[in-house]
Amino acid sequence: MPCLQKLAGHTVIIADGKFPENRQVINALRSANTIVCCDGAADRLVNFGLLPTYIAGDLDSISSELKARFTDRLYYSPDQESNDLTKAVELCREKGLNDLYIIGATGLREDHTLANISLLTDYAEHVKVAMLTDYGVFSPILATSDFESRKGQQVSIFSLTPSSPIVLHGLKYPVNNRPFTSWWQGSLNESLGDMFRIEFTEGKLVVFRQY
Repeated sequence: MPCLQKLAGHTVIIADGKFPENRQVINALRSANTIVCCDGAADRLVNFGLLPTYIAGDLDSISSELKARFTDRLYYSPDQESNDLTKAVELCREKGLNDLYIIGATGLREDHTLANISLLTDYAEHVKVAMLTDYGVFSPILATSDFESRKGQQVSIFSLTPSSPIVLHGLKYPVNNRPFTSWWQGSLNESLGDMFRIEFTEGKLVVFRQY
């Protein structure tokens, strides 16, 4: 899958946003060893023709029919200090599932989209994770990283640590030891070749690469 981090024996977490339509994302879903649904996403998965391995969340949006059908794989958490996506990631950690693709986390409510993207760097402290959308992949990084790419590929970089200086190599608009104090500042860049590099000494970043 071009641009997608290749994970062996990966797990897919389906959030309760827009169900994916992109072929690459659907292939990642179909090839998953384990599928974890966030609450009502289980209804979308079953309608698609697949079955969940686990269903996590506060279970306030899953249909009563599926709740009764899948009692053996429900993991209920009433904690209102975290969202269903975080509960699904925590369940994966408990099960020893550490290679994760998150899908269905964007495309409906924009506030949920922003929250889910910003949580990626928290998850990256414990698991290998990427968020797949119909248009590209979000990858969290906590240290200097190299990315496979292609010439002309659209790239955006979002800093959750606005005090951290960043150096960019291999992109059309280079940056030399400058912090991104707002999310827009690192957006809409472009790869110059088959690899680009992001250097920083501390902080949390999320990198978006278009398919």
